[in-house]
Amino acid sequence: MKAGGLKALASDPTHSRGRRQPEPAAPNRNDYQRDRDRVVHCTAFRRLVYKTQVFLNHEGDLFRTRLTHSLEVAQLARSMARSLGLHEDLVEAIALAHDLGHTPFGHAGQDALHDCMRQHGGFEHNLQSLRVVDTLEERYAAFNGLNLCFETREGILKHCSVRHAQELEQQEPGGVGSRFLARTQPSLEAQLCNLADEIAYNAHDIDDGVRSGLLHVEQLNDLALLRELREQAVFEYPALAGRRLLFEMVRRLINLLVADVLAATQEAAAVSGASDAGEARRAGPLVCFSAPMRGATDELKHFLMHHLYRHDQVMASMARAKDVVRELFVTYEALPQRMAPGFAQRPDRHRAIADYIAGMTDRFALKEYARWTGRDAMAGLSLAGTPAAGVAFAAGGAA
Repeated sequence: MKAGGLKALASDPTHSRGRRQPEPAAPNRNDYQRDRDRVVHCTAFRRLVYKTQVFLNHEGDLFRTRLTHSLEVAQLARSMARSLGLHEDLVEAIALAHDLGHTPFGHAGQDALHDCMRQHGGFEHNLQSLRVVDTLEERYAAFNGLNLCFETREGILKHCSVRHAQELEQQEPGGVGSRFLARTQPSLEAQLCNLADEIAYNAHDIDDGVRSGLLHVEQLNDLALLRELREQAVFEYPALAGRRLLFEMVRRLINLLVADVLAATQEAAAVSGASDAGEARRAGPLVCFSAPMRGATDELKHFLMHHLYRHDQVMASMARAKDVVRELFVTYEALPQRMAPGFAQRPDRHRAIADYIAGMTDRFALKEYARWTGRDAMAGLSLAGTPAAGVAFAAGGAA
């Protein structure tokens, strides 16, 4: 199948399932463009600049944040969508919105907030992202949320338990929760964003891990895929070393993963026999890695989990971050007036607390913690490897 060969399976904004609140069409933009623009201009999107990806925001200016991660996902997804013939604007809207519901402090914050909410419906960041665009944003006179198209909303909801899907189905019959009950797939654009997300965080977590000093370039030789990319780069550029070598390896990794997705996806689509977007949804996952590349990426994720995400220094920071979220929750539970008025006055107190905390940036959460406890949550914590790594990366100019 030639490049762009999936165009017949792409989502078409003129056949969208529409918005929950009907609106007249925009004169100069299709509905997916309009969704993308609404996401970029919303408050929750701006907050992502101070939300943790892996390293806490105060640990360094050059580490990825949720915002830079979302931009990288959008760039990768849009580039692949163009090659495959899928709808670029829908892909971009989903990619930019997919992390809007993330708490401060990354997955540590989410885990702590879920523990606090366990008896009150729990907390899950994919559902929270949907909640942000459906309910929490307050930018329009006519409705709550951003009133995005069905296709954008279903792409945002990447994961969903059966229980939560049933709850969504009760609220919106045949809506974004139904596919989790019927076990069908979202649009190919949504599937593509899922893999773009994986490519982005695998690649940039290698970069940030080495920059932090918690990973060393030599450790990457443990992975056959990275070792081969390093050997290729050094063969072509024998003097290559330091940050340029790392960046060249990461660049080649991204190119290799993208090329694999494009080839494997076109092959899977051809084998499926799907002739339109509806048939593609029923055909099972079509946007994919090849089997060998899936094995290599799983090995990479296992490596990062063992050597980076569970590194003692990362775990120490995350433990402190969980304490911040838990203590803030207890504080607002006892004294809801300490929250902003729009949250303090809501009758659903525990969900209001979860919404309030989830909307915080890292630095606002730390500021609130210090304000109500008189303590610096991160006192004495630092990335011991960062200074040495910073010297290496600073050589020859700013990174």
